Amino acid sequence: MAADLVAEFYDRALPQYASGHLLDLGCGKVPLHASYRQFVSTSTCVDWSQSLHKNEHLDLEADLTAVLPFESSHFDTVILSDVLEHIPVPEALCKEIARVLAPDGRLLMNVPFFYWLHEEPHDYYRFTEYALRRFMSNSGLRLVELRPLGGVPEVLADVIAKSFFLRFPRLGGLFARAVQWMAHSARRTRIGRRISDNSAAKFPLGYALVAEKGPGFPSPRE
Repeated sequence: MAADLVAEFYDRALPQYASGHLLDLGCGKVPLHASYRQFVSTSTCVDWSQSLHKNEHLDLEADLTAVLPFESSHFDTVILSDVLEHIPVPEALCKEIARVLAPDGRLLMNVPFFYWLHEEPHDYYRFTEYALRRFMSNSGLRLVELRPLGGVPEVLADVIAKSFFLRFPRLGGLFARAVQWMAHSARRTRIGRRISDNSAAKFPLGYALVAEKGPGFPSPRE
């Protein structure tokens, strides 16, 4: 369920906002590469060496909790998908992203909210929209859009699928996928979409945002 909502966001946002030199931070198995490659001139895929998502598409291993190994104002687009909750000092990474973004460059990011613990023990935070607004403002980035992903139906489907059915090794995965498919199908109906949208402000499954480095905003380290 969460993956579908995240994919919907990037499928809509990447054609509109992605361009130039792109940095995919915490890229994992690079699930978004096929979605952004046609809109950018280059892409650099970065993850830490301890990542659970080893892949042959990695361009560079780097510690995302330290200074990023890139020149200031180098990238036109930065992707940060399901990463910020794993960073011990998240605002420091936001400031590093602002530093490596070129003027008018954009950050596309999503984070979970009502979501299970994952990649333990490196799962540190869940952020409200107010924390995300603060991170962007303190990093010198202007919010272009910030929206919740999913509401009560998606949260319930995700909790039921992962807290109950996945406990059963044989048929659990099948039932978990069935629950999430039903929630996804309900979301396509008028009443399902209305329930989801009306509850998303208080009970989001996650958040997605686009932020921009304006030409008058200096990088935090400059």
